[in-house]
Amino acid sequence: MLSETKEKAEMTAQIIAQQKNTVILTGAGMSTESGIPDFRSESGWWRKIDPLSIATAEAVEENYSLFHEFYSDRLSTLSECRPHEGHYCLASWEKSGLVTLVATQNVDGFHQKAGSVNVEELHGSIHRFRCHNCGEIADKEEFMRQTTCRECEGKLRPSVVLFGEMLPETAWQRSMELVEKAELVLVIGSSLQVYPVSQLPAITRGKTALINRDETSADTDFDLVMKGSAKEILQYMDNYLKNAEV
Repeated sequence: MLSETKEKAEMTAQIIAQQKNTVILTGAGMSTESGIPDFRSESGWWRKIDPLSIATAEAVEENYSLFHEFYSDRLSTLSECRPHEGHYCLASWEKSGLVTLVATQNVDGFHQKAGSVNVEELHGSIHRFRCHNCGEIADKEEFMRQTTCRECEGKLRPSVVLFGEMLPETAWQRSMELVEKAELVLVIGSSLQVYPVSQLPAITRGKTALINRDETSADTDFDLVMKGSAKEILQYMDNYLKNAEV
């Protein structure tokens, strides 16, 4: 890890330790080190296929076979992946009273699997399923078998937020409230290109920090920017916090 990144990681950890009111915002880059492809990098999902042809309500209604194939493949990929050490670092910070919320754009559920409790899934969950028409709850097996809704015979889908759909109101409102009050908002692995989540860091009254492998158009808006592996930087910060006996 570069010395400049280490210095900024220590500064960020100091804020976390001193203020004890940090909100974490994670994007796809948080999960890539668990083996999950991201969306906008050179090897990401959206470089291989047009998202507007799949991740939309229209695709559910008009091209369900392609929609189902895409999300079935994602579920198969997820079944072989696990949270990495960085996820566990965030969970331990929450347990120590340093982190008040993890707001995530990810639908993989890895924060909860690692032990984080206060999690808001801004883009839903790929592990929950429902009818696209009536909202009736379904299970994974029903979705994978391409059965229809037991209530209205509608098409089944994961409970993820598709392009053009509203974010879950409760998750969004709680995230906004806690981000606004936070002493630090730490963004991890997000390109901050997706509205409205991209606006969250701007509403905080506290400091802002970003961990990301690549440059983003929002870099200059942050107080601290750390380039590199989310897992590695979070582990470094966790060791610093442990040595500081927080």
